[in-house]
Amino acid sequence: MAKEVTSDYWDKDRVATEEPKEYNTLNVGPTHPATHGVFQNIMLMDGEYIVSTEQTIGYIHRAFEKIAERRPFYQVTPLTDRLNYCSAPLNNMGWHMTVEKLLGIETPKRVDYLRIVVMELARIADHIICNSVIGVDSGALTGFTYMFQDREFIYEIYEEICGSRLTTNMGRIGGFERNFSPKAWEKIKHFLDYYPAKLKEFETLLTRNRIFMDRTINVGAFPLDRALAYGFTGPNLRACGLDYDVRVMNPYCSYEEFEFTVPIGQNGDTYDRFMVRQAEMKQSLSIIQQALDKLDALEDKETYYARDPRFVLPPKEKVYNNMEALIWHFKIVMGETDIPAGEVYHCIEGANGELGFYLVSDGGRTASRLHFRRPGFIYYQAYPEMVQGTMLSDAILTMSSMNVIAGELDA
Repeated sequence: MAKEVTSDYWDKDRVATEEPKEYNTLNVGPTHPATHGVFQNIMLMDGEYIVSTEQTIGYIHRAFEKIAERRPFYQVTPLTDRLNYCSAPLNNMGWHMTVEKLLGIETPKRVDYLRIVVMELARIADHIICNSVIGVDSGALTGFTYMFQDREFIYEIYEEICGSRLTTNMGRIGGFERNFSPKAWEKIKHFLDYYPAKLKEFETLLTRNRIFMDRTINVGAFPLDRALAYGFTGPNLRACGLDYDVRVMNPYCSYEEFEFTVPIGQNGDTYDRFMVRQAEMKQSLSIIQQALDKLDALEDKETYYARDPRFVLPPKEKVYNNMEALIWHFKIVMGETDIPAGEVYHCIEGANGELGFYLVSDGGRTASRLHFRRPGFIYYQAYPEMVQGTMLSDAILTMSSMNVIAGELDA
């Protein structure tokens, strides 16, 4: 259980009147297993208590933004996979919608609903990882091994849709590269049937477990005003008590047609962050079911891409059998089509918060400026303030509950 540190524990006047203490320096990372990623915290320790900490990032910096500025828009999608690789389809869809905003492409309703199915599956997969890792870092391995079966099943759905699992490169500007197969629909419906009971069983392992509660309640608590000052979004902000969600505040992809609640916490602590993500998985299941119902109500059962031959790749069967389709396929992929000049920003509700893409085009074949707003990079800056005065074991749990993904941190 987190030891309560009184307000005068770090009082400067008190420290000045005492004999100088000898502090220890502890390196947590860059390859420590508890960081769950390649980044480092250099901690100044007073026994088991953290006096201060300094983050070090850049160990897996891959210059994504500069690489993307030298690639045609269609060749940027694989780069987005490597941001938050726990929910790659969200990154893919966010990038595609940003380019569509620049090009003025309007996607059919069926494409919107298909994207929502995929994005909410990705959100569930991401939250499975985060919440099961919180369990591991509190000493409960069972939930982690148990829930990873479900993440694997979501990856099987990805495979049916696009052929990939972790780094999906899913979809295209304007929609998808192919229609969903009958096997994909079968797996999606099976997931909706069995996962609610599995999720409830996972909750019974942890939510009222005395050890888990002692290790997470009031650990890494963060007030709402400080969270807003740092620019928190996503579950970490909602755990502090503010119901901000991009899907509601600035709807995209027809989210305004869906009914769902935005879960919030009270204390902004590790337990609240865990519970918010648990509740969000339930809401995602509801959204997916609503999307399936809307898809069934559509007369059109075949459309999976926007009908804009200037920028949207033609179907593969046409490329293989029609010379004009082959030529346009080549021109679009190689960036030989006329891209309008402009400046756009588009954001989606990623698994960790507002995932945004700032795109500037000068009319050339590539972006003249591209910036990824990674939510993990924003909220990780608050970590030293969140853990100062806490014990090392609590700091590890706080980091896990923030869901700091190294790929998202280091673009």
